[in-house]
Amino acid sequence: MGEGVLTAPFARVGGHLLAEQVPLTAIASAVGTPTYVYSAASLRSQFARLDAALAGVPHRIHYAMKANGALGVLRVLRAAGAHVDCVSSGELFRARAAGFEPAEIIVGGVGKREDEIDAALAAGVACITAESYEELELISAVALRRGVVAPVAIRVNPEVTVHAFHEYVKTGQAGDKFGIPLGDAAAVITRAHATLPGLRFVALQHHIGSLLTELGPYRAAADKLVALLLALRASAPAAVAQVATLDLGGGFAISYQDEPPVDLRPLTETARAAHAATGCAIAIEPGRFLVAEAGLLLTRVLYRKQGGGREFVVADAGMNDLLRPALYQAHHRIEAVEAVQGERPVDVVGPVCESGDFLARERPLPDVRPGALLAVHTAGAYGFVMSSNYNARPRAAEVLVDGARWGVIRARERHEDLVRGERVDPDWSVA
Repeated sequence: MGEGVLTAPFARVGGHLLAEQVPLTAIASAVGTPTYVYSAASLRSQFARLDAALAGVPHRIHYAMKANGALGVLRVLRAAGAHVDCVSSGELFRARAAGFEPAEIIVGGVGKREDEIDAALAAGVACITAESYEELELISAVALRRGVVAPVAIRVNPEVTVHAFHEYVKTGQAGDKFGIPLGDAAAVITRAHATLPGLRFVALQHHIGSLLTELGPYRAAADKLVALLLALRASAPAAVAQVATLDLGGGFAISYQDEPPVDLRPLTETARAAHAATGCAIAIEPGRFLVAEAGLLLTRVLYRKQGGGREFVVADAGMNDLLRPALYQAHHRIEAVEAVQGERPVDVVGPVCESGDFLARERPLPDVRPGALLAVHTAGAYGFVMSSNYNARPRAAEVLVDGARWGVIRARERHEDLVRGERVDPDWSVA
């Protein structure tokens, strides 16, 4: 397949929109709406693109599962060759449930609790990524209590300026909460090596943000990580003697509005240069890149209405199902599943009792009527994982398509699920 590029996981055939070879109308009829639909072929294709970009360099691709933690999605990516990056004990549990071995798992996150560190060490994960000296102290204490040596990666904030569509997706600039500032990193590593037992430094890591369309800052950050490691090898060789991996994070852009595919050649050049300078294997942590274009949200039109000079298409999916438009003012392409004539600008809104409950504003859309199905594209990343039960709405179903076959990988929640674990009257305790 070359780079494994799949141009259309969702394509129109004879006026009908298909997921691979499966009509979306068939899925909606069987499962209902709202429903997330994922293309297995797209997942494999995007993984193959990154794997090809790193060919010739010892490397690992750790899928950042915070983008989409569905067990069915995780299983497809693991079969394709992915390792996984977790940022909570819940994600660690899901990764193990999907079949990932401990050696395939890294655990990160800026605010890990003691029990989460303990769970990672108990599982025997490949490494825990630390983001402060204080966290290293806690990892050391937990490791000593367990009688193990904790494999640790150090997350460095390289303090590079990136251009992204929203401030919330920048993570590697001065003042961001993530990582140890570049100027402090060497001192933190040498101090921890000298004073904290039970630690083994195995990797240096950075992650500068998401939706990176230009990879110049990515190369600049990698160069800083390389320089830090070389300086430490000269000044404190024992501290970094077992550092065998440079983890360059992820953040590669995908197309939300028909943007051209991101050029991965700078990734190839960056990885080769970093490996040549240090001899280290290269790890990356893509999330959105692997799953966003593989998924869409299937929703049904409930009503059309007008008010204040605007026309509204009211759908059965809302901000509790797909938060990105309300949170980031993000653009998701929307089209009718069955071809419809005519087009006019509308607001596509949901049923949630919030003015911020919209999927699109002033968007040209075919003249769909109540009962029509809509496909909200590039919803495979930060879709279901950010969904909620706001307004006591059960969360959507999730479906995986693979060629001509499809299956439910998460059943739609029921009303009974909404009160699971609750009690009308508590078991009272007396202080």
